[in-house]
Amino acid sequence: MSATTDHREAVSEVVRRLTAPGGAFELAHEDVLGARMRVFAHRRTSLTEVLSDSVRHGERDYLVTERERISFAEHARRVASLARVLHEGYGVRKGDRVTILAQNTPGWIVAFWATVSLGAIAVGGNSWWSAREIEYSLGHTGPKLVIADAKRAALVDTSQVRLLTLEEDIEELSRRHPDAPLPTPEIDEDDPAVIVYTSGTSGRPKGAVHSHRNLLAVIDYHRLNGAVATEMGDPLRPADRRHLLALPLFHIATLHNLAVPRIADGGTVVLHLGRFEVDRVLRLVERERVTNWGAVPTMAHRLLEHGDLSRYDLSSLTAFSLASAPSSPAFHRRLRAALPVAGRALANSYGLTESSTGAAVATAADLAESPDSLGRPVVTVEVEVRDPAGLPLPEGEEGEICLRSPFVMLGYWQDTAATEQAIRADRWLHTGDIGVFEGGRLRLTSRRSDLILRAGENVYPAEVEDVLAECPGVRECVVVGVPHPDLGQEVAAVVVTDGRTALDESELVEFTRERLARYKVPSRWRLTEEGLPRNATGKVLRREVTT
Repeated sequence: MSATTDHREAVSEVVRRLTAPGGAFELAHEDVLGARMRVFAHRRTSLTEVLSDSVRHGERDYLVTERERISFAEHARRVASLARVLHEGYGVRKGDRVTILAQNTPGWIVAFWATVSLGAIAVGGNSWWSAREIEYSLGHTGPKLVIADAKRAALVDTSQVRLLTLEEDIEELSRRHPDAPLPTPEIDEDDPAVIVYTSGTSGRPKGAVHSHRNLLAVIDYHRLNGAVATEMGDPLRPADRRHLLALPLFHIATLHNLAVPRIADGGTVVLHLGRFEVDRVLRLVERERVTNWGAVPTMAHRLLEHGDLSRYDLSSLTAFSLASAPSSPAFHRRLRAALPVAGRALANSYGLTESSTGAAVATAADLAESPDSLGRPVVTVEVEVRDPAGLPLPEGEEGEICLRSPFVMLGYWQDTAATEQAIRADRWLHTGDIGVFEGGRLRLTSRRSDLILRAGENVYPAEVEDVLAECPGVRECVVVGVPHPDLGQEVAAVVVTDGRTALDESELVEFTRERLARYKVPSRWRLTEEGLPRNATGKVLRREVTT
């Protein structure tokens, strides 16, 4: 038996013991929205309970930036003050939506907790959105209030919604009532807490609705991981870990799986503010002794391109993981050679916005044995690979990846048809992704339909194509992803012109930039008067498109 197998079996035994009847993380089968599934038996029932309990961490750092430090106690005071103003001054009540539209700041996190502490729903607005996309989101969710930074505030139509700015209003309001108590509303664990947008294949973004149960399950999953690490001899307590947050807070990777769990375990969130600049990030890791870093492959690629990393003291790092976009075994090898922590602890995972956290995780040991693996299903997650009839397939056969767990979203906001298509009988989430089980591990063979993953951001071709179709002179078009050494994929468009209207690349770029986030704007173009290749039913054959 190999050392890797021994270690895996030792970890499995610890997990079995901790999750067994009477264990600290006991699992039980319970009814969740009409379906029987495994859940953590001894869980909180709302995020407000977790927030109230966070004051026990006192003056320990919760949020740290290059410019300020906010303790757990101070954070709770700011949240309570802001929640009082939102409730009394702006009429925010249980079930109301509050949109947060900003780049990462501590105020973003304070606004989130103030919103959910009232039983209201925090809507994570994408800070890359154009004015048109912002307008759609606000019309879609109908927020009682928008909280935005100055740059995004300039894009909000204030004749339609009330607006508070992070830089001025939230800074003042979160200190106005320093002695206010935290709210204590009645909240059911299946009440909605967060809406996070994910692009839809129909061309319109969809709002994935996550409940208190979803986020509480994610918290307990991270707490279990911390307990397992301690049992396996990790000298760092969860409360002593310092987690780098360098991805946008409107992603589940950062909000659900980094900022929120630290409230429970007492760990520190170290926020990198502004654009991802390698030198600034590495100096922040040095100065704040960051222990945990979750990155998208684009960030990791830029680390490699930066040059000799030995110039920085990165000895505090004990965990480094990749998520949100595919990365190759060859890339993993380069990363391990350049970044010491990646050689010891590189992990990979599979998940999606709708599942709140990773559904499967590949540890360093998994990747050593199976480099293209996405690992094994995590605790409480059932994963099946199914055929077109919805029947489970045996190992080695390729099919659609389907998930069921307490992590799975309630559904899509105001989109019954899309919800019913995604979440079917017994609350199985049909991801649309194609994969296969091999040796108990999941391997992804293709992503959802034609999804483009640009630097960790989802770009659905239909959304870009719908915009291009509005441009005068465009007869038809197709948008595809093409490999890019830094971004993973870049967006490419083939535009068939009508042959009558003068049209060039610069005009198309300007047209799409006015209507879409910049990362969705194609960076590679081909204009032609020849029709697109299609099959007998008229569907464009994307694989035959020449970019």
